[in-house]
Amino acid sequence: MTTVGFIGLGIMGGPMAAHLVGAGHEVIGFDVVPESLATLAEAGGKAAANVAEAVSSADVVITMLPDHPHVESVVLGDDGVLRNAKDGTLLIDMSTIRPESSLAIAQAAKAKGIRVLDAPVSGGEAGAKNAALSIMAGGDAADFAAAKPLFDVLGKTVVHVGPHGAGQVVKAANQLVVGGTYALVAEAIVLLEASGVDAKTGLDVLAGGLAASRILDLKRETMVARQFQPGFRIDLHHKDMGIAVAAARQADVSLPVTGLVAQLVAAARAMGHGSLDHSALLKVTEQLSSRG
Repeated sequence: MTTVGFIGLGIMGGPMAAHLVGAGHEVIGFDVVPESLATLAEAGGKAAANVAEAVSSADVVITMLPDHPHVESVVLGDDGVLRNAKDGTLLIDMSTIRPESSLAIAQAAKAKGIRVLDAPVSGGEAGAKNAALSIMAGGDAADFAAAKPLFDVLGKTVVHVGPHGAGQVVKAANQLVVGGTYALVAEAIVLLEASGVDAKTGLDVLAGGLAASRILDLKRETMVARQFQPGFRIDLHHKDMGIAVAAARQADVSLPVTGLVAQLVAAARAMGHGSLDHSALLKVTEQLSSRG
């Protein structure tokens, strides 16, 4: 049994923490939302009053937070992880943040005797609930090996992708591919419907050929039905596309399609669709063609 301090018990973090409880680990969780703490307690975990209480006795600390300012505050703040975790603790940040933030956190943690992995995930709410996430981890190989039993509780695809920050770069690549695929599926739906072809039938054919993708498998029916209940919100994908564009600039490469998709996601947010699922890119494409 491992004692896990889990910070961030939202749509993703809550089910992940519950899976660790179910696997026999002691999970001490903290979140600013009281209902999330109550849900963890109902699952058999322990609710902490603050970050310090969650991490002070932990062997492993997992953070699952919305963006880099939240992670930096929780980890580097006066009452944060680095000030309260014991020497040798393994800190696993499973948030999606900027690679440079992950590198800075790893450097600061090393000075405190705390090991770090950046291990963002893909799979959305469904992946978190079904313990079927893809986990891409950056950091030392020995620390990845130590974390692997916990990762195996949470995900189906678990890969050590390189040194500190590499997990975040792979996640940025994931998000640009996901965003681009949604944009093209949206265009396919608009083209099919405008041409008088049943979009569901057309996408069923696409899903069985070279155009097949997980997005077509999981989202084609809800997109055709205009059901955009969030599994992963436009607001969060907007943040992630910003990370991808910034990473491209940092690497001094040109990613023109990524830039276009980032603007489409920004448009969806500007239109007021930020709380909808990222498949709601369809609403942007429809409006561009005056079909929404």
